[in-house]
Amino acid sequence: MDPIEAKLNALGLALPAPGAPAGSYVPFRINGNTLILSGVLNLRDGVLSHAGQVGQDQTVESANAAAQVCALNLLAAIKAALGRLDRVKEFLFVAGFVNGVAGFAESPQVINGASDLFVKLYGEAGKHARAAVAVAGLPRNATVEIQANVRFE
Repeated sequence: MDPIEAKLNALGLALPAPGAPAGSYVPFRINGNTLILSGVLNLRDGVLSHAGQVGQDQTVESANAAAQVCALNLLAAIKAALGRLDRVKEFLFVAGFVNGVAGFAESPQVINGASDLFVKLYGEAGKHARAAVAVAGLPRNATVEIQANVRFE
């Protein structure tokens, strides 16, 4: 078994099936040794795990869990693109979007749900540059959307 998947299983987590694009785009592109991943929502089996705005419908803690769901979906996309999770050599950039009420200022704490999982699985190679921003809405009223770029071999 892929050692990254073994770590994931040891954390009590499993990869979902990779999601299909919901529009006129592809789930990923490869440029040299960089994998560019499209944004993923906090979906489990096609159903939102968390819906609505943080600060109204969701707490920072529940939104952090939604970000972890997004991270699992990104990992599924990585496996679909590369065949194995251990081909990732480093996470380069993560962009996190949080469906938050006006003035919501805790997006970094929410997106840590994804960032922390990448570091648990990949160690130093899981650390990345990042943007964590609140937005007025996301597709399907999702609580979180995350996209990433990784370097692989």
